[in-house]
Amino acid sequence: MSSPDSRSAGGSGVPYSGSARAAVEAIWRIESARIIATLTRAVGDFSRAEELAQSALVQALVQWPSEGVPRNPGAWLTTVAKRRAVDDWRRDQRLDDRHRQLASELATAPSTTAGADQAWDREEITDDVLRLIFISCHPILGRDARVTLTLRVVAGLSSDQLAAALLVPVATVQQRVVRAKKTLAEADIPFALPPPQEFTERLGSVLNVLYLIFNEGYVASSGEQWQRPDLAREALRLARMLAELVPDEPEAHGLVALMELHSSRTAARTTANGDPVLLADQDRTRWDRSQITRGLAALDRMDALGHGRGAYGLQAAIARCHAVAPSVEQTDWDSIVTLYEALGEVAPSPMVDLNRAVAVSMATGPADGLAILDTLTDHPMLRGHHLLPGVRGELLIRLDRPEEAAIELQRAAELTANVRERQVLLDKITKLTGRDE
Repeated sequence: MSSPDSRSAGGSGVPYSGSARAAVEAIWRIESARIIATLTRAVGDFSRAEELAQSALVQALVQWPSEGVPRNPGAWLTTVAKRRAVDDWRRDQRLDDRHRQLASELATAPSTTAGADQAWDREEITDDVLRLIFISCHPILGRDARVTLTLRVVAGLSSDQLAAALLVPVATVQQRVVRAKKTLAEADIPFALPPPQEFTERLGSVLNVLYLIFNEGYVASSGEQWQRPDLAREALRLARMLAELVPDEPEAHGLVALMELHSSRTAARTTANGDPVLLADQDRTRWDRSQITRGLAALDRMDALGHGRGAYGLQAAIARCHAVAPSVEQTDWDSIVTLYEALGEVAPSPMVDLNRAVAVSMATGPADGLAILDTLTDHPMLRGHHLLPGVRGELLIRLDRPEEAAIELQRAAELTANVRERQVLLDKITKLTGRDE
């Protein structure tokens, strides 16, 4: 579910206050997965939980401008949503065990503003979020539907963001979400972790979802911020938990290693005002050495299982090359090229080829990298994606072809939905052409 928009609240005629809407959107980004997970456990219906959460958001937009943001806004939203569920059950005369349980919870809650002082049990919520991911990745759904639905609900990505992450049209994303919710509702899927024998069946989709959530946090596909550390941290936390649940699954440890090693750069990836700092310009003394140590340990743990490296393990090995290198120039680019070639065999993708082109350009020169990119220009999955012209522009700069580079960078700037990334591209164009765009 996406964050609330700027329309009148629920048709009530009360306009959304700008500051209140900003507060709700910020809280929703942090708490949405936990709120929906808790509500799904409470009401036993995935789609209904989303509806209740949306209703609570609308009420927040009505009340918070005059009453202020509660001290525990996540608990406030959850309590309001639960009360709405109880009211609905009463109206429908569905006084079953769930109704009595919820009513009992609410009877012991403080009588002050809608749960503002209610305790927020994050350990319990953590388990609920993981259950929610496994529900969304149920084998009754196709792989694409599993990934799309989980990213919508757990990561809170909009249809546009999902389309960018999955390299599909927005209409396709919307259709997948609607159909997946309907399928889960009709099948009456229980809110629970699967039994051990079903973990393997769902594991691939769960890992893929956590990987995509992390990627959205590492480089946001749209919005005002280049990275969303809160989202990346959540993905890493869930990946760590999952790796402990399935200790003999090498790719679970490979994914943890990948996330730890990439997360180690977070502090160095932006300036004080949030502008992007690219890898070549990062102060490596600001990289988190403890996270690098944990990442290397997770990679060693994966290798110790003796099953070889899958897609996440290979990417973690690439990240390791960067993590242990003193500088970009001293990075083992030949090994990175070899690892990307192996990754292309294990998990072929135009994005893998694009990244391989960058590595080749560093290992043997920009002309060789550009030759690889030329084979990708008509790939349907990259059509309309900003990364391809962005990388082409960088290589053309290195080849001293500034006019062509400026054209490619302008195209990339027009295609990206991330404000910070667009400004970086425009600044490069200005430097190349000597004029403001």
